[in-house]
Amino acid sequence: FRAGVDLVNFGVTVVDRQGALVTDLGPEDFEVVEKGRSQRLEMFARGDAAAAPLRLGLLFDTSGSMLEDIGLSRSAAIKFLNTMSRAEDITLVDFDAEVRVARYGQPDFPRLVERIRGRKPDGETALYDALGVYLDGAGGQDGQKILVLYTDGDDTRSAMRFGDLFDLVRASDATIYAIGFLQRQPASRGLTQRVRLQQIAEATGGQAFFPGSLKELDDIYARIVEEIGARYTLGYEAQAPADGTWREVSVKVTRPDLKGARVRTRKGYFAPLLRGEADVIR
Repeated sequence: FRAGVDLVNFGVTVVDRQGALVTDLGPEDFEVVEKGRSQRLEMFARGDAAAAPLRLGLLFDTSGSMLEDIGLSRSAAIKFLNTMSRAEDITLVDFDAEVRVARYGQPDFPRLVERIRGRKPDGETALYDALGVYLDGAGGQDGQKILVLYTDGDDTRSAMRFGDLFDLVRASDATIYAIGFLQRQPASRGLTQRVRLQQIAEATGGQAFFPGSLKELDDIYARIVEEIGARYTLGYEAQAPADGTWREVSVKVTRPDLKGARVRTRKGYFAPLLRGEADVIR
């Protein structure tokens, strides 16, 4: 990725009408439009050939409600992380009423596993605060940022409101995959959390999963690994003035045989804000 803020980058996943991943597209098969104007791609990468390092994050719920299910959840998460050897580093955010964050390089993988296995479930669920902590740290990283979020319940503790969190999600260039095991939640609270997890994931070009049983976790993690390997990275030179405004972007596949294909990516980006202008606003 070009240094600085002049190159806008989008991670893109394409699925055909049958739901199968499309992995053979070239730059000529995409049309990127910002505020009604087509953009010329300055960068294109496909799958594992992506030009930037992969930064992987795992947001893992260790609140008291996880007590009965923590063993299987840990095993599935560790198995998933073990398949991601090409990740430059892994950021683990485990949370209950408190949020704890640590970043590990590949040589530190045994310490990461020990950290996941060592935390005993306890306390309430500060999901929104945990996601905010991750996004704040990820903002300073380069490369492709993929976050997998696992929770079994509603947020019961966070200081951050959902609306404020969603603004952070939209401003981030991380792709979020959410796994909500909501079987133990009351129907009304479970439905609210389901909708919010879907909103978070879809705003970033990711996807939300809601397994009917914990045994489905391995299959879900395998799907996420497959999607990461099938991603495209598109970049173009930003034309927006440095005014901090939201810039809506649409990405389409133009190849005729893929009519009806779905493109998952973030919906736009916030233009950078010059320091002098930021000082005036404050």
